[in-house]
Amino acid sequence: MRAARPIVDEVADQFTTEPVSVILCDDDGVVLERRTGDSALRQHLDRVWLAPGFSYAERYVGTNGIGTALEGRCATQVFGHEHYVEHLEDLACAGVPIRHPVTGKTLGVIDLTCWRREANALMIATATTLARRIEETLLERSGRRELTLLHDYLAACRRNRGAVLAVSDDLLMMNDRARELIDPGDQVPLLADATEAIRTGRRRQLIVDLPSGATARVTCRPSWTEGGLSGGVLQVQLVSREPVAHRPTAHAIGAALPAAVGSGALWTKCAQTVDRHFRMNEWLVLEGEPGSGRTTLARATHQKHSPAGHVRVLDAASYSPRWIGEVVDELATGGGTLVLRNVDTLPPDGAQALADALEPHRESPELERQWVVATRSRAGVLEDSPELRTLLDRFPRTIEVPPLRHHIEDVAELVPYLLARLTRGAELVCSPEAMRVLMRNRWPGNVEQLYQVLRKVVARRRTGTVRPEDLPPETRAITRRVLTPLEAIECDAIVDALLDTDGNKAEAARRLGMSRATIYRKIRGYGISMPTSDGGD
Repeated sequence: MRAARPIVDEVADQFTTEPVSVILCDDDGVVLERRTGDSALRQHLDRVWLAPGFSYAERYVGTNGIGTALEGRCATQVFGHEHYVEHLEDLACAGVPIRHPVTGKTLGVIDLTCWRREANALMIATATTLARRIEETLLERSGRRELTLLHDYLAACRRNRGAVLAVSDDLLMMNDRARELIDPGDQVPLLADATEAIRTGRRRQLIVDLPSGATARVTCRPSWTEGGLSGGVLQVQLVSREPVAHRPTAHAIGAALPAAVGSGALWTKCAQTVDRHFRMNEWLVLEGEPGSGRTTLARATHQKHSPAGHVRVLDAASYSPRWIGEVVDELATGGGTLVLRNVDTLPPDGAQALADALEPHRESPELERQWVVATRSRAGVLEDSPELRTLLDRFPRTIEVPPLRHHIEDVAELVPYLLARLTRGAELVCSPEAMRVLMRNRWPGNVEQLYQVLRKVVARRRTGTVRPEDLPPETRAITRRVLTPLEAIECDAIVDALLDTDGNKAEAARRLGMSRATIYRKIRGYGISMPTSDGGD
């Protein structure tokens, strides 16, 4: 809009005495600007809803100069009876897509609309000229950052024969070596970690465990950081990779981690990272939502490597001086695994006492040193006390365990596993219809909630097939479709922003760096239901 508005204003002034309208739309065909000096044409455009806020995408209006130009990604003119909708037959339209000058992404369309009887071949030429002028302005205004990133990317490719990627908030480039070396399923977690590192504005080197079984060393070089946005170049080297024939399948993962079923990318990456730190005997904090599988993952990792080894789980919810004594006894015994659950619920004196108990053992050189894992809820709701921060400093690494809605594809593996466990092997299977219902749930209680739902099902039916009508009422609160992991993360971010702003959508959109129109569209798309603020939006 900033790039196009001065050009639209100038052309509208030139056409002020002509029966023609200059129309600017976004990449969804939604009208953003409509300028005309002809009152009769303006009234007709209002009657056919060719007005700001309405979409002229092909899926709504059929063949027309705006939607068809977007679908065909080329200049398009539609005159009179060529329109699909009858009430547009008195009009003629010429639309040309506007592309980002560096990325080539279609950003919108500029359209000239007039009466059919006034149409001529100059309309498409004029619209094309306007589109090119807008693209030139875009290059002047926003191309600087992309050109800087492109320059750094090409320089890195010349210096390095390995895998090189360039990434920003709306741009991704990779050389042939990166495409050959990095599995498609590995790209999302690799880019997620690297993007966070680039946002710091400092050169960093990361070690990233990938879902395919590979471990990547990633050098992150920021090209620019500005206004919360960033871009930079990644050089990727795979330092280890399991042979393709030995990569873990869903069945292999289920066998290796019998109590931690799942093969989704986020869950697999988390499990592999925990496994690596177990083998190095490095203490960990597993952070995540209740029921997400933090304790299960720690226990399953231990059982994978030491099935007969000693595991002790102590819940901080039952804190007392005697509880601290049990921790001290476990640490003195040595060997095995100690899981300290919910350490963020400890009172300040309890957190300090636990930190003091762990201190003599955390740097112990003994080969049989106990592997200690602490679990806590997601940080950020309340500020950690100084005592809790001192306790967490005893653990060199924190790993986030994803909630079930972020790896919803694993429901298809968890359901048969949990049903078999609940029925002790009886023949009870889940129908595809019931599975679709389960996969469209948000699961705020995570795997524990899924377990309790299936427990209610098994209480009524122990054999046969689970149908949708066998599911308890709580499973009816479903999303409109199965969300991808990235969509689930975005949906969570929107919900958190709405909660932080008491339901004020305009303020939530500002905090998330998106427009009001975008947040309204995503709220509708995700089916988010939130209270609105008293003051406002």
